Amino acid sequence: MLNDLLSRWPLIQQIKTGADGTGSEAMSERTRNLRPKHDAAQVTPSICPYCGVGCGQLVYHRNGKLISIEGDPKSPISRGRLCPKGADTFELHTHPGRLKKVKYRRPYSRQWEEIDQETAMDMVADRLWESRERTFQETRDGESLMQTTAIAHLGGATLDIEENYLIRKLFTVGLGMVCISNQARI
Repeated sequence: MLNDLLSRWPLIQQIKTGADGTGSEAMSERTRNLRPKHDAAQVTPSICPYCGVGCGQLVYHRNGKLISIEGDPKSPISRGRLCPKGADTFELHTHPGRLKKVKYRRPYSRQWEEIDQETAMDMVADRLWESRERTFQETRDGESLMQTTAIAHLGGATLDIEENYLIRKLFTVGLGMVCISNQARI
């Protein structure tokens, strides 16, 4: 019995086989029987949305429900590792306290109210256009200017070069903004 126990011990297996301890000889019976915790789940490769690095993530889901988000070991950028923000992506999406509706506080109000997203987007668009119309300068000292400094844009760090190009064109040529920046450089 003791002999049987010792023969199954990984150290004895390594000594017997002369292996370096990185293969099956280093595994106990329990380790050999381990299975992935998301065995039956679907996995979708993704990219972390929180900065410009672009760490690879694996998003595990089953029947439309998010199960887990982990680092992607095949990512040449992060090799399966995630920073604290990236590692917390799952909880940021599934936490019961996460707001899922648009909150709005009217001027001088003390209460927040829920409004639908379409209304909120219309309010943003209306206010953006009103600010542009009110502050747009076509000329200065007889020279063509075509700009406003009353509105600005801060782009997301995970936008690619093509998206940033289109945003830049829309906001500079279309709206006349001169205050445009991107989180990727912050």
